[in-house]
Amino acid sequence: MAFLRDVKLSAATAGFVAVLVGFTSSVAIVFQAAQAFGATPAQITSWMWALGLGMGLASAIPSLILKQPVMVAWSTPGAAVLATAGIAGGFSMAEAIGAFMVCGALITLVGVTGWFERVMNRIPMAMAAALLAGVLARFGLQAFAAAQTALVLVVLMLLAYLLGRRLAPRYAVVITLVVSVAFVVLRGQFNAGSLTLALAMPVFTAPVFTLAALTSLALPLFVVTMASQNLPGVAAIRAAGYSMPISKIITLTGVVTLLLAPFGAFALNLSAITAAICMGEEAHPDPKKRYTAAVTCGAIYVLIGLFGAAVTGLLIAFPRELVLAIAGIALLGSIGGGLNVALKDDTHREAALITFLVTLSGVVIAGIGSAFWGVVAGALALFVQQYGLRQKSKP
Repeated sequence: MAFLRDVKLSAATAGFVAVLVGFTSSVAIVFQAAQAFGATPAQITSWMWALGLGMGLASAIPSLILKQPVMVAWSTPGAAVLATAGIAGGFSMAEAIGAFMVCGALITLVGVTGWFERVMNRIPMAMAAALLAGVLARFGLQAFAAAQTALVLVVLMLLAYLLGRRLAPRYAVVITLVVSVAFVVLRGQFNAGSLTLALAMPVFTAPVFTLAALTSLALPLFVVTMASQNLPGVAAIRAAGYSMPISKIITLTGVVTLLLAPFGAFALNLSAITAAICMGEEAHPDPKKRYTAAVTCGAIYVLIGLFGAAVTGLLIAFPRELVLAIAGIALLGSIGGGLNVALKDDTHREAALITFLVTLSGVVIAGIGSAFWGVVAGALALFVQQYGLRQKSKP
């Protein structure tokens, strides 16, 4: 099998780190979103089942087919929107499920029509790279900020990474992860009490469609998913040098969301953070074989879906500081590469820098995250600086 020939330890580790970072950094928000609609423990487990299978299959299967790292995740800002709107609006689980299905249908429509990809094609590469760097840099900052509460752990991880980069560059993240896990286990900081063994069972909830849920849940969920997740997701793909059928992948995420929504899959989308981990040089020296990292990540997500509470307990047993630090360290190469592409072209440098800084700020306006506003600010700067110049330069 081609996958077994192509996979390396560094790729498998990248897949695991991607799951560790993507899952532990936002699973609490997903739980809050489910509870906002009065979810029972069985329904929360069903959400994990649906999201795990959806993300896993939508990542692994296209990656195997395209031989490129397709990374799909749940919408973290979407979960935050749901957690807030659910409590404020007093919506039932059935109304929420109806909103999830509408959101899935809208994502599918955008993918089928190719509208989103056409918009992305008009964004200069420098701005796309700046957008990605801005999204990732926040994780880099959090990695070192974690030293405030776990100085020894973070310093140890940084030293392990630097030594790994010098002695075995391809396995620097692997070495860092092994050292950090050994350290927290020896210090008794691994919360083994959260581990349980149980299979997840899906719970079907019949949807109810209401105008209030459409305007308060479905539309905001769709907007933040496209602007705050899919936008930087495409930037990550292009910054890594891959050419993928974006519209088809967007359509896939919409269809999978639509099918699994009755079980709790509120919104699936392209990933940016975890994609950068699996698309970087640390995952595999050969870009054509980095798809194995995405397949590994997808397989682990499927396990999360099938075993629900068991895998959830394992991943959240790690200290928060370890997760923050390994995320920032694993993304150093992608942050540096993004900044290099963003700033090397004089024509787009200032617009790219504005895009980077606005995205890095984390500003949220009208419920829409900084990734969208970074592109808006950068496009405005580019327009002001360059509009009419080409016409004037013509004889």
